[in-house]
Formats: sequence, structure tokens, C-alpha cells
Amino acid sequence: MDPRRTVPEVVLDPDLPASVAGTLRSSPAILRAVRAGAVPPPSGPTPGMVLVVTSFLLVALMVTGPWGMVAIGAVVAAFGGTQALAGDPKRRDARRRLRLAAAHAGRFILPEDLDAGCRELLARAQSAVAGVLGSQVNGAGLLDAIDNSVTLPAEVWRLAQRLADLTRTRAEHDRIVPRDVPDDIAGVFSPYDDALDRARRSLTSRVTTLEEYAREVRRADAVYRAYRQLGVLRERTPDYERLLAATAEDRLAVPHIDRLGLQAKDVERVFHASIDEARRAGGHLLSLAAA
Repeated sequence: MDPRRTVPEVVLDPDLPASVAGTLRSSPAILRAVRAGAVPPPSGPTPGMVLVVTSFLLVALMVTGPWGMVAIGAVVAAFGGTQALAGDPKRRDARRRLRLAAAHAGRFILPEDLDAGCRELLARAQSAVAGVLGSQVNGAGLLDAIDNSVTLPAEVWRLAQRLADLTRTRAEHDRIVPRDVPDDIAGVFSPYDDALDRARRSLTSRVTTLEEYAREVRRADAVYRAYRQLGVLRERTPDYERLLAATAEDRLAVPHIDRLGLQAKDVERVFHASIDEARRAGGHLLSLAAA
């Protein structure tokens, strides 16, 4: 499995509660609105509305007395409750999602938060992770050197945060550094350029490590499929032995039969070797994440 992505997906903090993460993931337009500066409306009555209602009740108190004001207040409250219940459910849901996204604005990263180079790196990382998590050997629990379902989303989140930081710093750098720097002082800016370049190379290395892990897992997947198919054939070995015995002399059939068993052991050795390679690649990724 080798899914190729050209555009990255939204990245969420893996520590978000599942219900919050599900709501945010299903609301990309609202996440973009929050990132663009949208502010959720207040959940309660506005100060202007409170002033109007208070003034109305004071007038009612002066005109009708205490009991009249209580009666009018009850009518106003009932009308307000009816209006709230009769409001558009879609608008209420949109406001709820907007408030939730605004409350967690620092816990998601959009493709738009990254420049072109950083978006490409994030897309590559997400492709690699999707390949590992969707693999048969991962589903069968054979990659026990690394808890992929926990470690890989956390690695993508850390990577996305650093890519967003690099994007912001690089954009600020481009705004500050003049384009027409005289040659005799251009060297003054080189340490800053080098810092940006080192950060980019470091992040590229992390993505490459993820891709190497995904490649080892793909190889392990292919061998695992062959290994399982061979297991089915091994159950039918007596049928093949019978065919060989029936079509050749026993002294010729025996080497063929022995070869079947040896080939099965060879595939089994390759399978275990490929799993070990994938585990080592995962262990290397884990050591990088801990660094």
C-alpha cells in the first residue's frame, strides 16, 4: 500500500478528545474561518438586548405594578424560549462548531498554514503514515517495536507544528531581509539563511525516515501475503506429493517433494527477516522522535 498525496490533510493534536477531534475534522470550512479571524457570536443575550428588556420591565413595573411586571416578564421569557427552540438547527450547529474551533485554534494545522515546500513535506509524511497504518502487517500486530497508532500521529503532529513554525519564520525573514542587499554586506544575513536551511534539512530528514519505514512495511506486507499464500499451499502439499508420485518414479519424486519443503522454509525466513527490518526502521523512527 503506497497512497500518494499531493495536498496534505488537516493535522489535529492527537491529545484532543475523540469527540472534539471528530467535530473539528468534519468542519474544514469553519477551521479556515477561525484561522482567517472569524469570532464566534456570544452564546447568551447581547448587552443591547439585556438593556432593552430591562428598560421594558421597568416601564412595565411603573405602569402595571409588580404583578403586571411578573406577568409580562413571564410572557417575554416564554417568547424568548420559544424563539430559541425554533431557531435554525443548522445555524446553531454552525455556531457551536465555530466556538469549538476557536477554543482549540492552537490545536490544529491547516494546509494553508504552510508554504509550498512545507506542504509537500507534510503530504509526504501523511502518505507514509497512511501506508504503515493501513498495512496488513500492522493490522496483524506484527510491528510490535513501535505503537504505530499512537506514535505516528504524534510524530505527524510534531512535524506539522515545526513546519508551520518554519513557514512563519521564513515568511517573516522574507519581509525583513531586503532583496537588493549590496554584495559587500550580504554575508551578514547568511547565518539567518543557514538557520532556515538547516531547519528545512532536519525536517526533510524526519520525513525521509518516515518514508523509509513505510517502504520496509510495504516490503513486509508483500512477503506477508506470499507467506500466507504459501501457508494455504502447504496445507495442500499432500496433493502435490500425490501428483509427483503418480507422474514420476519415486526416486525422482522425492527431491521435488523435499524442494517444496525447503522453499517454504526459505519464504518463512524471508518473511521473518522483512518483519525484523521493518521493526528496526520503526525503532529508528522512535529514537528520532524521542530526540
